[in-house]
Amino acid sequence: MRSQRKTATTLESRHVPVSAAAATTSPTPPRALRERVVGATAIASAAAVLIDNVVVGWVNSPTYAAPMKEVLAFHANHPGAVATAVGLEALNVPLLLLFLTGLHGLVGRRGGAGVHWSRLAMAAGASFSAVTAFYAVLWDGVVLAAGDLTEPSPVLELAWHMHAAAFAWSLPALGTTFIGAALATHAIRLTPPWQRLLGVAGGGLLLAAGAANLAIADGSALLFVGLPGFFAWPVWLLATGVRLIRSYSIDRPQTRTDG
Repeated sequence: MRSQRKTATTLESRHVPVSAAAATTSPTPPRALRERVVGATAIASAAAVLIDNVVVGWVNSPTYAAPMKEVLAFHANHPGAVATAVGLEALNVPLLLLFLTGLHGLVGRRGGAGVHWSRLAMAAGASFSAVTAFYAVLWDGVVLAAGDLTEPSPVLELAWHMHAAAFAWSLPALGTTFIGAALATHAIRLTPPWQRLLGVAGGGLLLAAGAANLAIADGSALLFVGLPGFFAWPVWLLATGVRLIRSYSIDRPQTRTDG
């Protein structure tokens, strides 16, 4: 026969407040919501980058080494494609900054092991966004100048060359953003080792290409050094975004039930 003291102790040990159980069996909803929002922003940014490049490639846009007559003909005949690409660039700027800001917050809340890397990513991302805005504005100028011309003009040529230079300068800024974000997420164990390798390798290629920015702006094939890193960036964003959205179920401990 059980004593009254033992029975009372057993009942007391089985009684766990609902708030305490919720605190130990799952992350708080605000944390899960923050991670999902940051993840969705990363996926949206990656989608904008990919769609932008598909649009530009679909209409066979001229390279920076193309003759000015070809540049004029393309922009006079495809203003809609350029408008779509520039619009996606304008959309991607706030998406990228929101992702990097949210990521910095997540890094800080998870112990701060990668805070310095996330700060580097934010600073480089802000620089990349500024150069991208300059690049897009000049591309608008090329389209507007080409609309009333029958022959290339010095103004059109200047706008095109500055547009190319802005693109070349965006490569090292994106490479630094890539490396900082990849190392920050790895420091807090948010991403697996292959994503760190992808970020460091891809970002390194972008930095290497950026060192030859004058040649790239003039149409050099050195651009192809940075292209693998450029396309690795949206892949990393997609993988990180999916990881963040799924992190609630990944990190959530299994609730134990007694039969």
